[in-house]
Amino acid sequence: MYISNPYIYNNFPEVFTFAIMETIAWHDFEKVELRVGTILEAADFPEARKPAIKVRVDFGEFGIKWSSAQITKHYTKETLIGRQIVGVINFPKKQIGKFMSEFLVTGFADENGDIVLAAVDKPVPNGRKLV
Repeated sequence: MYISNPYIYNNFPEVFTFAIMETIAWHDFEKVELRVGTILEAADFPEARKPAIKVRVDFGEFGIKWSSAQITKHYTKETLIGRQIVGVINFPKKQIGKFMSEFLVTGFADENGDIVLAAVDKPVPNGRKLV
């Protein structure tokens, strides 16, 4: 849901639109295990309904986990190896065709709806939690 707020500046009306969202308590946020991991392997996922890549990620003390992501517009398998990404590692496993996803890869949709990975800009130890 969105609301608009008309505002007049220099005799030109401007309309600002604000998204309305549900607020959560801090303890709800703390339940989400957003952890950094390093991509060790990337593989084709031809069985996926939408183009996707399977990734095997090292989350340090939380182990090595597999997931898939619809990230083929901005990334190739080769450019993903060694990249640190952010994943949600405490969701239940999810069956995607014959593949079992063990964590949620996080990212943001660009202006075309294509996913850009959420990542860290400096190396941090695998498994560190977003705080």
